[in-house]
Amino acid sequence: MTDRPIRLLIADDHPVVRAGLRAVLETEPDIEIVAEAATAEEAVALAVEGGVDVVLMDLRFGGGMNGAQATAAITARPDAPRVLIVTTYDTDADTLPAIEAGATGYLLKDAPPEELAAAVRTAAAGRTTLAPTVADRLVNRLRAPATALSRRETEVLTLVAEGLSNHAIAERLHLSQATVKSHLVHIYAKLDVESRTAAVVAATRKGLIRP
Repeated sequence: MTDRPIRLLIADDHPVVRAGLRAVLETEPDIEIVAEAATAEEAVALAVEGGVDVVLMDLRFGGGMNGAQATAAITARPDAPRVLIVTTYDTDADTLPAIEAGATGYLLKDAPPEELAAAVRTAAAGRTTLAPTVADRLVNRLRAPATALSRRETEVLTLVAEGLSNHAIAERLHLSQATVKSHLVHIYAKLDVESRTAAVVAATRKGLIRP
């Protein structure tokens, strides 16, 4: 076990957020901020270069690759740094892709400073930290898998909420329209609704998709 500090990369497209995270964490004697990234692509490049133990990763960037995609690209490599998601989004549409991509932890940006520092240490040790709302939702999915939306169903319903037609959804997700309709049938059954609008309202209320 080495006594050197945990080497941290902060990836967020907002300079003010990066500065805030730096201000919180650079006072910790066992954490060293070695780099910052304003895009997901830059975060992947810096993580791949080496010299990083933990990446603090936002989920939404201004364009191009998103945080979940960057997480997958980073964690797919041997001896990859741990990725700790730090974001404002806690719906299934956000958490599931990030966790499936290999994120070690998932925190919200309103977490207390001491909780953030502790999560960085936990991630560096290879253990998981989850925001309470995220942990609760994952537990509920495990308890009632028959009523939980799959990742694909969540993607379909998110696009429905954005106003896309079945045809547009099929093109966006590279599916047939029949497959989109099948997903909607399953979504209606799981949410106990009978229309697209009702499905969006119910899913938003349950925190399955973004408001």
